[in-house]
Amino acid sequence: MTARLSVVDEIFLRTHRGLGTPIVLQGVWRTAERVPVGVLWALREGLRTGELGRRVRSARVPGARRAWVRNVRGLPLVLYGVIPVAGLLDWADARGGELDPSRGPGWRLAYAPLADGGAVVSLTCSHVLADGRALVLAADRALRGVAGAVEALPLDARGDWADAGRQWSVVLEGTGRAWWNRVRTEMARGVRRVVEAQPRRPAETLARNALPADRRAPRLRTSSAGTGNATVTLVAQSPVETWDSIATNSGGTPNSLFVAVIAHTLWELGYQPDELTASLPVDTRAEPRVDNDLAVTAVRITRSDTPKDLREKTRAAYEYRITSPAGIPEEILQVIPDRLAHTLAAGAGERDILCSNIGPLPGSIGALGPSRCTGMAARAIHPGLRRDRLPRTRLAGYLCHLGGEYTLALVSLEPERSRADLRAALLRAAEPFGLPLTPW
Repeated sequence: MTARLSVVDEIFLRTHRGLGTPIVLQGVWRTAERVPVGVLWALREGLRTGELGRRVRSARVPGARRAWVRNVRGLPLVLYGVIPVAGLLDWADARGGELDPSRGPGWRLAYAPLADGGAVVSLTCSHVLADGRALVLAADRALRGVAGAVEALPLDARGDWADAGRQWSVVLEGTGRAWWNRVRTEMARGVRRVVEAQPRRPAETLARNALPADRRAPRLRTSSAGTGNATVTLVAQSPVETWDSIATNSGGTPNSLFVAVIAHTLWELGYQPDELTASLPVDTRAEPRVDNDLAVTAVRITRSDTPKDLREKTRAAYEYRITSPAGIPEEILQVIPDRLAHTLAAGAGERDILCSNIGPLPGSIGALGPSRCTGMAARAIHPGLRRDRLPRTRLAGYLCHLGGEYTLALVSLEPERSRADLRAALLRAAEPFGLPLTPW
């Protein structure tokens, strides 16, 4: 983690402040037994003193990046009364409020016993502080009692002046270069037209390792459904051995099978076009850090694509990243006012579906003290999302695996659907692949 916020950090900070889709990351443990309160307190203390123990400090100089400062104050550990198993997801969905990455704390731990004798534990965290993999790392370190270093800046205006100078230099030089490259490209096209004496369709150029632009402009959707939550959620589990075997036998990978299932779930929910586009987050960290170290790529999917086809498509997609338009440095989003930055970056990375493969979870996650974990869901939720400001993304899927089980978490951003609709659509989508799924 660096002491200054990254471009991605600041995008999520704007969404937290109402400029875009609010995003809170959540880990949900489901255990076979009650969890001792002492174990929960120890987990909270490990999180409080670990790498989530920080908040955002605003810069004092125009153009300087916001910075992290230490914050070891934690929200109270909330112990709820017994809830029915059927209410587990509704309880978890409601745990995303009261987080403040600017004033702190930006995370919270909550616990509820289940009527079947088990329990559920929720760890929520503002996306400003961490991405999905980073939240797993923070929980792992807290459970193992391993302290992580938090790099925070001293309150020194000289550092802000120096950072502002670097930022403006990058932005002005990069923007000037992008403008000149555009002028040269247009001039070359004009010369070719004169020499050839006939019009030709201009060739579309792609920068190396940059994704072609999605020509469907970002837009907001409005739901005609009544009041209530703007999202519908579902969690299901499947044996790792079976999932991997089905993926291999189809010529795909566990990840391409995951992408296929999410795509077909959206079609089963009634999505009409025969082609959709999936957004695929990519973990870019070279070493384990609790921060937002990710990029986004995208892949187009048709109804006839098999897991084998998607294996090739996703492999090619991972060679590219969604980048800022026209080669303009992304740092421009950190030197202009937040509302203008939001306008420029609106819809960045949003596609019809989101497929986030968080990957294997460390063994420490598999138990809370003596309480065995029967399932662990890692996902994003959207507290405060308005029904008249829904993003382009209609369905998000999150996959992780712990021990011998994959856990698939779905978040539908079509509030007119019910959980029963989502469950039926998922099971219909999985059936042609022979994939067994057990909903929570």
